[in-house]
Amino acid sequence: MMRQMEPSLRSLVAAELSEPVDPRVAAMAAAIAESYPGAARAVLFYGSCLRERQLDGLMLDFYLIVSSYDAAYAKRWLRSANLRLPPNVFPFAHEGLAAKYAVLSEADFARLNGRLASTVSVWARFAQPSRLVWCADDAARQAAVDAVGRAAPTLLNAAAAVAAETRASIPPLDLWRLGFQLTYGAELRAEGSGRADAVVEADPERYARFAAPALADTALGLAETNGFVSLAGLDQRDLLRERRLWPRRRRMGKLLTVLRLVKASFTFAGGIDYLAWKINRHAGTGIAIKPWQRRWPLVAGLILLPRLLKRGAIR
Repeated sequence: MMRQMEPSLRSLVAAELSEPVDPRVAAMAAAIAESYPGAARAVLFYGSCLRERQLDGLMLDFYLIVSSYDAAYAKRWLRSANLRLPPNVFPFAHEGLAAKYAVLSEADFARLNGRLASTVSVWARFAQPSRLVWCADDAARQAAVDAVGRAAPTLLNAAAAVAAETRASIPPLDLWRLGFQLTYGAELRAEGSGRADAVVEADPERYARFAAPALADTALGLAETNGFVSLAGLDQRDLLRERRLWPRRRRMGKLLTVLRLVKASFTFAGGIDYLAWKINRHAGTGIAIKPWQRRWPLVAGLILLPRLLKRGAIR
């Protein structure tokens, strides 16, 4: 059974999700939802465009939450792909802006924001700021708040178990930074090693404000006192159980990144150009996609990946 969120954390999450966005973001979210009549439940906006408050020339990031994959897709292979290897990712364009959106069912969105998820990809993103820019009804809104509210405690719980190996206490912002460093290390990422710190530095007041209520909702029962999170006296069995999840998260995270790239070659038109743009932007590389690579993106990706790993362009 899913544990009840701390009331103070729920109110913070609900307030943050309801903060206003650029009208063009709301219009794009509504257009994405309209593409899934009868299935769309919520659309969330997140990522660097939200953080940097810049839209033009970039690719916006959304999550589309649906009632079920059966309701979302007419094609059986898309239903199966989203069920077995969530999420499916698709490109989208609206009123001169470009975006990509990931599709998850309400059940998967709640599960993948929790600490027992096999991959960090969802809870690592929604421990960061996001906006609920479209929802079908109040029940969909409440479900989105509940799911997003699981992410920050999951991240802080996971980070604390690692920090407790070497420290008796840690400042809350350092715990957030450690959490993002660990999650970035559990995926194949083009961003540099300082990216995790930059996420927190973009809005340290937000992370300080969320710390105490999120800590109170962790499985380890963490708390902030006099500007520090105490890591002493925690149940050693719980700490060991949490630490043992990390090797699996790293293995699964990197494997799933590759598998999702393979899947995206079938679902994401122009996906290889987007991936090249993102790697060039974050890693300072000069990858140029050739015509044959656009025709055979899967083969091109399998050839490029080892080279990028060797050069350190992705980690």
